[in-house]
Amino acid sequence: MHIPMSSPDLTSAERDAVNDVMNTSVLSIGPQIGAFEQATAAYVGTRHAVGVNSGTSGLHLCMIAADAKDGDLAITTPFSFIASSNAILYERAVPVFVDVEPATGNIDPGLVAEAADDLARGVNVERWLPRALHGSASSQLKAILPVHAFGQPADMDPILETAGRHKLVVVEDACEAIGARYKDRAAGTLGNAAVFAYYPNKQMTTGEGGTIVTDDDNWADLFRSLRNQGRDVFDAWLNHTRLGYNYRLDELSAALGVVQMQRIDEMLSKRERVANWYNERLADVELVERPQIVATTTRMSWFVYVIQVRQPVVRDELMRYLADVGIPSRPYFTPIHLQPFYREKFGYQRGDFPVTEYLGDVSLALPFSGVMTEEQVDYVCDQLRRGAHKLALVPGAAS
Repeated sequence: MHIPMSSPDLTSAERDAVNDVMNTSVLSIGPQIGAFEQATAAYVGTRHAVGVNSGTSGLHLCMIAADAKDGDLAITTPFSFIASSNAILYERAVPVFVDVEPATGNIDPGLVAEAADDLARGVNVERWLPRALHGSASSQLKAILPVHAFGQPADMDPILETAGRHKLVVVEDACEAIGARYKDRAAGTLGNAAVFAYYPNKQMTTGEGGTIVTDDDNWADLFRSLRNQGRDVFDAWLNHTRLGYNYRLDELSAALGVVQMQRIDEMLSKRERVANWYNERLADVELVERPQIVATTTRMSWFVYVIQVRQPVVRDELMRYLADVGIPSRPYFTPIHLQPFYREKFGYQRGDFPVTEYLGDVSLALPFSGVMTEEQVDYVCDQLRRGAHKLALVPGAAS
């Protein structure tokens, strides 16, 4: 049985929309982008949505709007796709990592508060700054960048309270969480701005691409300028007000996004159905812990289905077993602070963020998409159960 790691959910309507654009002469910043932005803002519940060519680009522009400069600090999580902290580095600011909650993998709001309080007062700074920056001149804390890992919102209220006390910008990395709700408030409406992403493995896709959402009129204008080489609305052709970037979302991608946005709740429901199939079939597998949904999450937006295999060596052996029977799986995530670049630049070591490292050692993403069949899920779960049973019988494997 062929089971891909992920698959986009596409219909003839998406193909027709892209073909319609192909029959026009407008392929960049045309009516499809405007329609996609309006649909996204309406769905999320913000005043503005600004299309960009990736979630990473969107996060970068948010760091510019947050006025992050050389040496400034932004609190974020090491348990994420690497783009969330790279976007901080693009402005030569410094990601200040704090550990995460074991149940969700989301940033720990208590540690966010401790870090912000200490950094604001200039005390215990070496507890929070990367090892390579110990003893350096103090820098200004500018922002908090929480990540809604795997489609489950971070615990935002205490984070927002900390941000309010210290006058910090909050940028939600909602790249994995479109449609998610926190205490019945939409992910993307909680901070100063948020970013969604639409890579083909996401809940919806534009091929590549993303949107920044915000209620701030000035930020929205800034984002539209920055994505388009620094042109302002009043600039003539080839005149540029500020340093900008080629971060535009093209019309073909936007046309795909318009149709996908019309189907978003349908697609989220299909992904939830697949997640429920997994939950039912894995309930009795002793070596496996299923994803936990916490009380503050009033709607989970299923991006991936990530289990925890209770012992790291068993996780890796189970991954190899699944590969041998034709089932792809992935460790999810490799902690950012243990990536070679971050180790070399900042001096991070194993042991710096124990919860993140544990999750990185035991988490395993299974094949997942809204177009998976029940038969495919049955096959994955049957093989996973067989592999777990086999490994449990190996002396010491599950100890």
